[in-house]
Amino acid sequence: MREAAMPLRNEQRQHIETLTRLSEGQPADLGGCREVIRRSWERCVGEYRLDPGRPRPVRVLTQQALKEHREPVDELLHVARAGVDQLFTQIAPLGYVLLLTDRQGITVDFRGQREQETALRQAGLYLGADWDERYAGTCAVGTCVHDGQAITCHQSEHFDATHISLTCTAAPITDPQGQVIAVLDISALQSSSAQESQNFGLPLVTLYARMIEDAYFLHRYRHCLMLRFDTAREFVHLNGRGLIAIEEDGSVIAANGAGRALIDAHLRRWPPWSPGWQPSITQLFDGEMGELLGIPAASDDGIRAFRARANDTTCFITLIEPRGRRLPPSAATPSPTPVPALDRLASDDPAMHRVLKLARRLRNEQVGVLITGETGTGKEVLARALHDSGTRAKGPFVAVNCAAIPESLIESELFGYLPGAFTGGRSKGMRGLIQQADGGTLFLDEIGDMPLTLQTRLLRVLAEREVMPLGAEKAVRVDIRVITATHRDMSELIARGGFREDLYYRLNGAQLKLPALRERADKHYVIRSVYRALLTDRGREVRLRADAMSALLAHAWPGNIRQLKNALAFALATAEGDEITLHDLPEECQGHLGAAPRVIEAGPKTGEPNEGEALHALLRENSWNVSLVARRLGVSRPTIYRRMRRHGLVPPNWREAGSNPEP
Repeated sequence: MREAAMPLRNEQRQHIETLTRLSEGQPADLGGCREVIRRSWERCVGEYRLDPGRPRPVRVLTQQALKEHREPVDELLHVARAGVDQLFTQIAPLGYVLLLTDRQGITVDFRGQREQETALRQAGLYLGADWDERYAGTCAVGTCVHDGQAITCHQSEHFDATHISLTCTAAPITDPQGQVIAVLDISALQSSSAQESQNFGLPLVTLYARMIEDAYFLHRYRHCLMLRFDTAREFVHLNGRGLIAIEEDGSVIAANGAGRALIDAHLRRWPPWSPGWQPSITQLFDGEMGELLGIPAASDDGIRAFRARANDTTCFITLIEPRGRRLPPSAATPSPTPVPALDRLASDDPAMHRVLKLARRLRNEQVGVLITGETGTGKEVLARALHDSGTRAKGPFVAVNCAAIPESLIESELFGYLPGAFTGGRSKGMRGLIQQADGGTLFLDEIGDMPLTLQTRLLRVLAEREVMPLGAEKAVRVDIRVITATHRDMSELIARGGFREDLYYRLNGAQLKLPALRERADKHYVIRSVYRALLTDRGREVRLRADAMSALLAHAWPGNIRQLKNALAFALATAEGDEITLHDLPEECQGHLGAAPRVIEAGPKTGEPNEGEALHALLRENSWNVSLVARRLGVSRPTIYRRMRRHGLVPPNWREAGSNPEP
């Protein structure tokens, strides 16, 4: 072991005097000393018995001693090399060196400039240098090891007077149990006296420490099944913050820092039954093991990620398969058989995922299904998908809106009638909708609006599987599956006597509750799906620009998917050219994104043009190009048309043809 000594300067003597007074219990001017530094100084004088009046020379280990410290972290050094090299290329031009130490503060890897070798060795910024707080006093590495937290130790914050010209920033690297196994540090021999000059260092070193920590975790558990998660879908594959190694049954083996934080938060909410208990992966995330292992392989953006809830936070999860071995077929391919009619209704929204999972199980069953959800959430679409994906797909699908048929006609519409059954009926009679659904599916939308008298007859149909047309003396057998839907609170309706309880339980063999569009995590997918369907119907390609998509994603959609479809149809009908922009959307969908200066309005005394005159001038200036004027004013084309009608402005070519501005 080699030791070197340095002569003291004036500022070093002043520093020693301050710390000496602190060690003797005398009043000392600590200025704006941070709490973390003050605590370390107190440890140095109280616990370690370091004498500030006797600065310690730099301690550098011999080659043999250094080898003994490097061997236990050899695997980490191998994994960390790429991160160490990358970080050094960023800090070297700024005059910084890089140290990687073990948990005892011994520098086991080092990057520095060759021309500074002598000065760096004298300062202890060198391979084999000992930066343990017990020996070197308060410093970035030693204090980081003690506290387990990233820290900057700037100049006079160091305890030892021989270090007060240095500035150092260090961050811990932890093992899967959260214990510090190494410290990443950047240091400079000279720097500005202002501590703010080091603000860049802490986030930079912390970032690379986490990258090295995660790379070590991935290497250490490379033969295990692993889930990577993040709150951002786009980053989950590239830089997902959370890593959890698991057994194939879902039990947790280990986790990185973000994973441990997720587990700790779960345990705080749900205290364990016994000490040391660990939640399974299916308890941490709102999903089943088959879902997590069967991460969807196909999506619009090509990202294989499963969306799930964890501690009331939406996370995106991707699967990292074990290196060197294949998962058993049951784990590697747990996804159910594709059911296109149902699969296309959602992407990775957790609520819809549960709905569709249950729908797959019910599609071939005779059990009654009640679909609930707000108006416009796609209840009929789901009902038709159930029909199309089941054994009755070749039979008829008959949809009846119980709220749209007049009460006086609903009985005849549903049950049909024979010739002459009542005045005004068809001379040949009519097969009712129930009979028309024979062999297929009868979908009764807004079942909560069905009159009580008809509820009794419907109950009999469901119980006996036969229908009695009006005027008939003999019942007709029917083979139907009944799916119902409502946006109403059926429990409240039953309590008020507006709906038969026995019929409700007959219809509600299973309930599928559709989430509102504003609550869905896959709004982007829904918007794209609806838009593609509209484009197919129109037969022309029109691009949906990013500003329009942003506005659509931000809108609350009180009318849900029905309102979305109408908004997109409106935009397609009014857009000019081959793209839809923000200003082509209905005004209520533009929100704050569509806010823009209005046409100048002036009072009669100002001599300035009023709105009509200003708009007229702008239209003439732009050759009556309404789209161009709308973009300049930041409003939609229909808004311009409305203003034109309000002020009686008609383009010359329309005036000749006798037309009026229309949106």
